[in-house]
This record gives sequence, structure tokens and C-alpha cells, in this order.
Amino acid sequence: MALITLTSDIGSQDYLVGALKGQLLQINPAFTLVDISHTLSPFNYPQAAYVCRNAINNFPPYTFHLLLVNLFEKKPEQLLLAYHQEQYILCADNGLLTMILEGKPEMVIGLPLEKTANKNTLYCARVMGQAVQELQSGASLLNIGIPDVSFTETNHLRPLLSESWIEGQIIFIDNFENIVVNITHAQFEEQRKGRSFKIVFKRNEVISTISETYADVPEGEKLALFNAAGYLEIAINKGNAAGLFGLQGFTEKSQNMQNRLFYQTVRIHFE
Repeated sequence: MALITLTSDIGSQDYLVGALKGQLLQINPAFTLVDISHTLSPFNYPQAAYVCRNAINNFPPYTFHLLLVNLFEKKPEQLLLAYHQEQYILCADNGLLTMILEGKPEMVIGLPLEKTANKNTLYCARVMGQAVQELQSGASLLNIGIPDVSFTETNHLRPLLSESWIEGQIIFIDNFENIVVNITHAQFEEQRKGRSFKIVFKRNEVISTISETYADVPEGEKLALFNAAGYLEIAINKGNAAGLFGLQGFTEKSQNMQNRLFYQTVRIHFE
């Protein structure tokens, strides 16, 4: 039976997460539901893309990923059902899909919403769940919605590149206040070309080595490593890097406040 992951920005303070699971289980009590996160920051697309991308990559083929993230960016007329690299992704038509995939999906269809329906979160979850059930019952992907539908596309957040440096933005701060930057190990090595380097942030903070684990430095010392998802991470061994350095994740607000942009970026200089 269908394996379904759930990711949202709903939070865990009220009934909604439980209620949307109830809606899905009404459709089919045999659905297997796996929570990814329900505490994504509202409107923070780079964060949502990072979390969703790296969760999706670890699931078995033909898993269904329901993304209830910023469902009401605009008045919803359709939801999207995409098939890409043996995974199904169901989400709002808000640009998040192409940010997660870092490009266009192999196939995408539109799931029309009833014009007279009360288009709330539970209704959207029900539409997604019904699409999953139809596919599990043998329906063709092309027959449960509108094939080759037009949809919103948004470019993913890329690091800035120069011959002598690469600059990334903070896209996620984890529960330990470790800082994740949108520079992958592959991008770092390609730009580095075997040269020495300095990771510079917060004006005078410098790291010039890449660690393998947090324990590579003494307790309380800063370090840089590439995390399990392959992204650059700045941390303090048994400390809270984001709080101690005054760093914050990427937000819509920070884009419009030039005096705060410095605190959102990390630059690696190559020598």
C-alpha cells in the first residue's frame, strides 16, 4: 500500500496535522504515513526546498510526498502532482516544486479544485489523498488530472560564483543551531580546484579547514563540515553557532533589508 510522507508549515500547536492524517486515513486506512516536518518557517521557500529535497532523496521508489507548504500563496485553482526520478510529489502551484527539484519534473499534471469547495488545508489534503488512491488503484497518471499543465516555476537559490570565491546563503538552522549554507561539497571542490581556502562570515570569523565530525575540534570551538546531505555546515562543538554568531536563516524579510544581508551570507575565499 502507498507510503506517504507529510511535510508542512502548519506547526504542531493545534489539531490540523492530526486532522489531515484523519482525512487521508478515511480515504484508505492502509496508507502508511511518515512525518518529515510540520515546523517549516512560513514563506521560507529556500528552507522548505532544502528540507523536502533531502528527505525525498532517501525514500524508496514510488513514495508519495505530500507538501502542504504555503498552500495559499495565491487563490488556489489547482494542485500539482509531479513524477520525477521514481518519486511522486504533490504540492501547491506556488513555485516550490522546481526549487525542490532544481529544475523541471519529468512529468507534471494539474489536479483541479472544485470551484464551489471551501479550499482549506484539509480539502487540499483530501484532493491529494484521492489522487494517491486513484494511482494505487491502477489509474494512469495522465487520466487523473490535466496533463502538461502550466504551472509556476521558481529558480532555486544558487550560490554566487567567482574565480577566487564562492558565496552562499544560510538556508537552514537546525535544532542544535548549526548553520546550513547552500554550497554543496561538489560545488566547493569544483570551485576550489585544489587551492587552500578561508571560510569567512560575520566580518572577522574565519575557518580554514573542513572537519569530518564535530569532535574534530575542542569543545566550544567553531568548525565547518559537509553534512549528511552534502551541504556546507558551520557549527560549534557542543555549542549554538547561530545564536553565538548572530546569524539568521534566509527569509523574505532579509532580502529587503540590505543592512542585514551580511549576516545571511557565508563566503569562501580561494588562494
